[in-house]
Amino acid sequence: MQPLPIRLLTVFAVLPLLTTVPSCQTAAPPRPTPGGPTKVEIRKTDDSYRLYVRGEPFYIKGAGLEFGNQEKLAEHGGNSFRTWCTENGRETGRQVLDRAMKNGLFVTMGLAVAAERHGFDYNNTASVAAQLADLEQQVRRHKDHPALLFWAIGNELNLNAKNPKVWDAVNEISKMIHRIDPNHPTLTTLAGIGPDLIREIKARATDLDLIGIQMYADIVNLPRYLRETGWTGPYIVTEWGATGHWEVGKTAWGAPIENDSTTKAEFYQKRHDAVILVDRKQCLGSYVFLWGQKQERTPTWYGLFLESGEETAAVDVMHRIWNGTRPANCSPRLEGVWLEGKTAGQNIRVTPGQRCTARVQVRDEDNDPVTYRWEILEESTDLKSGGDAESKPRTVTGLIEDPAKAQTHLKAPAQPGAYRLFVYAFDGKGHAAHANIPFLVVPPNE
Repeated sequence: MQPLPIRLLTVFAVLPLLTTVPSCQTAAPPRPTPGGPTKVEIRKTDDSYRLYVRGEPFYIKGAGLEFGNQEKLAEHGGNSFRTWCTENGRETGRQVLDRAMKNGLFVTMGLAVAAERHGFDYNNTASVAAQLADLEQQVRRHKDHPALLFWAIGNELNLNAKNPKVWDAVNEISKMIHRIDPNHPTLTTLAGIGPDLIREIKARATDLDLIGIQMYADIVNLPRYLRETGWTGPYIVTEWGATGHWEVGKTAWGAPIENDSTTKAEFYQKRHDAVILVDRKQCLGSYVFLWGQKQERTPTWYGLFLESGEETAAVDVMHRIWNGTRPANCSPRLEGVWLEGKTAGQNIRVTPGQRCTARVQVRDEDNDPVTYRWEILEESTDLKSGGDAESKPRTVTGLIEDPAKAQTHLKAPAQPGAYRLFVYAFDGKGHAAHANIPFLVVPPNE
């Protein structure tokens, strides 16, 4: 995919107002209430599947949220979130579920199942049995919590995996859950889908109630993939959002070109409306990625929030999807950013110490005064796969003359190499826009 141009029209002007809540959802969907476990069911009528919570229709309006703000998710109209494990190192599973119930949110609780790509051997029966025993204790601890919705068994276990016995293990985990917890369906989340993968799931993991599908730009092809693989059962889109770093154009030196926050927001809306919204037969809802912030190639690529906590335009889009209305106050709109008069896809090369001009053009639809921040980061070299934790690259300080202005000057780093220039625009109301431009510092004679 080639880098995408800056849009000059607002996302709300370009995209029509759609009925964003599927007809299967009630005006007042169920909320978790104190007491015993919540009964969750998937019912099939003719060729369609529906999710029911305590006997009432429920459609998932959710987000992936390990450390993000539950309260803001509820404020913006979300009704559920997913995790990747039961104990995240900051809160216990019980604390996560208790806070979810307080905020009126249901939880698809992740069970951290070891991946082959991390060195786990599914031919080792003792290790597989030990894992099953550990997961059983986790399920017993949380199975009766009223905020629990689903159990998600592992995350993208198919990624860079070759041993099909992983699906035998997933099936045994699902059977264990159903044996001790009759109230909550089970799924496993997949990095995309293909015919061979679905054949393995159908043959080896028959105890699962549904699957989770995780796709980014390629989600536009999901309807075709479902037909080609023959998957006719229920599913949730358990990750979707920004165009993946493997799906964008790159500079001549291999740096992936990240879309700015305004362009990203357009794609969130379009992908949701074209794929998730229209599937009333198999799709039970979705979890947008990521309700929070993380470093993955850059500190801004996948999070709907900045590291400092501000909401971006993708949150505005999710508010619109979940409520059918514009939020009271929206993020600034980024209309263009340039370094030496060039955009991110133009292979910008400068020499050490060169004085350069940087400029950003931003408009705020709410007429809030906008402030700015520029920074230079080294290009990331701690590159992982599957969303594994990466370290944030070093910030290069002292080179930007006026980092709080829309137009500024900077001195190129003295050390040759790959860098990124980031710009942030803040409205003072908790919202922000962002963009970055990769550039290469080369010696004068190259």
